[in-house]
Amino acid sequence: MNKKDRKKEIGRRDFLKLGSLAAISVSFTNSLEKPFLQDKTKQKPAAINPEWRNKQDGMVYRQLGKTGLMVSELVFGSERITSDNIRPIEVAIERGINYFDTAPQYGKGASETAIGKALNTPSKREKVFLATKISPYPSLRNRLYREIFDTLPSAKKESIQKRALEMRKESGIEKPGYFLVYWPGHPRQLDGVFLSDAMMEEYGEKVEGNPEFKKLIISSVEESLKRVGTDYFDILHCPHAATSPSEINNPFIAEAVNELKKQGKVRFLGFSTHHNMAALLNTAIEARHVDVVMLAYNVVNYGFMDHVIKKAKENNVGIIAMKAAMAVFTPYPPEQVPVPEWRIQKLNQIIPGEMKLPVKAYLWALQNPDLSAVVSGMTNEEMLLENLSVVGKKIELQQA
Repeated sequence: MNKKDRKKEIGRRDFLKLGSLAAISVSFTNSLEKPFLQDKTKQKPAAINPEWRNKQDGMVYRQLGKTGLMVSELVFGSERITSDNIRPIEVAIERGINYFDTAPQYGKGASETAIGKALNTPSKREKVFLATKISPYPSLRNRLYREIFDTLPSAKKESIQKRALEMRKESGIEKPGYFLVYWPGHPRQLDGVFLSDAMMEEYGEKVEGNPEFKKLIISSVEESLKRVGTDYFDILHCPHAATSPSEINNPFIAEAVNELKKQGKVRFLGFSTHHNMAALLNTAIEARHVDVVMLAYNVVNYGFMDHVIKKAKENNVGIIAMKAAMAVFTPYPPEQVPVPEWRIQKLNQIIPGEMKLPVKAYLWALQNPDLSAVVSGMTNEEMLLENLSVVGKKIELQQA
C-alpha cells in the first residue's frame, strides 16, 4: 500500500470510529431534550442565486436550501406512475410543477421509465428538476453485516441481538406519534438496521469500508439515467429510506457522489427517511455536505420535527415533506395499514370544512414556511388538480 492509499484508509477508519459512536449516542430522546449541534452551526443563510425552471403564474415556489433550486410548493411523487399513464406528468408541468421525484424501486423501474417517456426531448427535460434515489443501499449494508453475523457462534449472536434490542429501545424510534406504519411490513425494516448498528463498532471496518457501496451507487445512477433517458439528475437521494445516522455517514457516499458530480451526472446530494427523522436530520445538518432531506412529516409527528426542521432551514438544508397524506389515508387494504380514527378527527379539527383528507393534509403541511416543498403522489389528472388547489393558500390552523 503506497503512502497516499494508506492515508486514505486511515481517514476512513477514523471516520468509521466516529460513525460508530454516533450510531450509539444519537438518540431520539437526546434530539428532543437538547440541540444536537453546538451554536456554532447556527448561522444566517448565505445569499444564494436562485435557479428557476418552468415558472408559471398560479404556482408558488420556494428555495430548496443551499441548492438554490426554486421548486414548486407541491412536487410530483411518481411512485405509482407507469408508462401508459403519463398524462398526470404532462398536466403537472402545464400547471407549473417543476420537481419530479422517482426511484428505481418504484415499479421496479417503471416510474423512471414513465418520466423518461414524458420528458422525451431536451427542452422538456430542462423544464424540470429530477430526483432519484439509491434504493438498494440499505439492503446492501444489512446484507454485508448479516453475512458476518451468520458465521458467528451462538453466544456471540445472542449478545449482538441483545445489543440491537437495547439500541432500538434507547433510540426512541418507535415512540407513539413518531413512528407511523406507512406500508405493509414497514416495522420489519428496523430489524436489519439495528442488527447492523449493533455490529458496527466491532465489524464496521469490514463493512463500512467495503468498496461495494461505491460500486452500487455509481451503477444504480447509471441504470437510472438510462431508464429516464437523461444525462443527469438534479438531486440524488442516498440512501433511499435511511433509518440510522450510520447509513448516511458512510464515506463512500461522498466519494461516489463527488465522482458523479465531476462527470456532470449528479448535481446535489440528499437522502430520504421514513423514521428516526429528527436524529437523521440533525446528522445531515452536522455533516454539511448533505443538501436536501426528504422526510416523513405530517399532522401526527410534527411535534417531534418542527424544531429540527427550523434548524435545518437556518443551516440551508432543503426539506421536502413526504407522507403528509398517509397519516390519514392509505392506498393499502385497511387491515394491513390501519388509519386510526383519531388521526382523521385531529386533522378535521385543525382544518374544518369540506375537503378530501389528503388535500387537507397537503394544505396543513404547506403552512410550515420552513419546508421547501411537499411531495404528493398523483396518479390521475383529477387527483392532481385537487391537490393543486392548496398551492399558495394560507389559512389559520385551529387547535386540536
